Amino acid sequence: MNIIIIGCGEVGKTLAEQLNTADNDITVIDTRPEAVEELTARVDVMGVTGNGATLSVQREAGVQHADLLIAVTESDELNLLCCAVARKSVRCRTIARVRNPEYSAEAAYLKAELGIEMLINPEQAAATEIARVLRFPSAIKIDTFARGRVELLKFRLPEESLIAGMSVKDVAMKLKCDLLFCTAERGDEVYIAKGDFIFKGNDVISLIASPKNASEFFKRIGYKMRSVKDVMIAGGGNMTHYLCTLLRKDGASVTVIEPDEKACEELAVAWPEIKVLNGDPTDKSLLLEAGIERTGAVVALTDSDEENILLSLFTKSAGRGKAITKINRIEFDEVISRLALDSTVYPKHITAEQIARYVRATQNSRGSNMETLYHVIRDEVEAAEFVVREASPLTDTPLSQLKIKSDVLIGAIIHNGQVLIPRGNHVISTGDTVIVVSKRLTLHDLTDILK
Repeated sequence: MNIIIIGCGEVGKTLAEQLNTADNDITVIDTRPEAVEELTARVDVMGVTGNGATLSVQREAGVQHADLLIAVTESDELNLLCCAVARKSVRCRTIARVRNPEYSAEAAYLKAELGIEMLINPEQAAATEIARVLRFPSAIKIDTFARGRVELLKFRLPEESLIAGMSVKDVAMKLKCDLLFCTAERGDEVYIAKGDFIFKGNDVISLIASPKNASEFFKRIGYKMRSVKDVMIAGGGNMTHYLCTLLRKDGASVTVIEPDEKACEELAVAWPEIKVLNGDPTDKSLLLEAGIERTGAVVALTDSDEENILLSLFTKSAGRGKAITKINRIEFDEVISRLALDSTVYPKHITAEQIARYVRATQNSRGSNMETLYHVIRDEVEAAEFVVREASPLTDTPLSQLKIKSDVLIGAIIHNGQVLIPRGNHVISTGDTVIVVSKRLTLHDLTDILK
């Protein structure tokens, strides 16, 4: 595909890296020449300096031959204008990042009138991810497939865990839970958790199961299952508004700490039933007075990564609540992953992931459609959901007879609405949904898993 990316910020950089494969030709546009030079020096892409909302600059970037234009600048209005220009001039498919809740509320209208394929709201998507974790606080991250029928959960195994020292096969036999272990992270090492893999305390493990079977497994190993009913949020921006909507639907009580008085007033008007405190969310005395020692979860959503990290670390030292940390800058994610944080959320990663999923699905013209894509372990392992549209070498053959590539797992099959954790005698049929976990980051079609 010929793809134009407007905006060389963190999202633009991540997209350029993820989409820069043999199948794609990438051109980036930014008004800042230094940003264009830095990205083109780091990634093998073309660069154009200029205003991406003008037809002349888009033509210089080759919009007349482009299959897709992605606008991810810091301005919602500029992103929408870039897409409108491309769509009206050459009928190019377009994707826009928008963060203003007012635009998100009118997404259907904007897509219809401007012809935009996708409107992506990173704050709304991040809030949804946070709300999922708060429903099951023992998890680090929860991704959903097949409209919620299947979940991929990541969690850290305590040192004294019941299954520490057991192999995957032993756990399956002794606990008799219908699930599939996918990956394990141990320090800097990443493993596909096959039958002989032995768990150790402090491993970060991912598994696939239906919500019911996942709950049963965690009960059997003594994990906390109750959703959080009282949440403290630091910061009162757009993401807080989205999260308050979701938390109030779940019946949780919410306290927000925000330093800006006007933002506090807006929150209080929008959410009269929540407690809004005007103050510094890193003020230790204020946090203690607000009840951080007793609260079920603290969500750090300020604009400062440093403040969010400090607040989460203080949460772990002061109480027993779940700490969720929003991280804006993604260049230090390897360092941050080594800190003792419960869950981290990267809105910019979520945005890039959604766009990459769309591109991969669009590129596929064979027998299965990619519906969902998540990075289980960034740049290492991904999980993808495919819908089988037609017969192929994979269909109607027992899994035990298929020659599947190494470091690939079939995580689940949804057949006639029933979730199947794959066994050797199971077959994939036309119409099924199949979830694949892979260390190969280039799957476009389900048949790519075959040797």
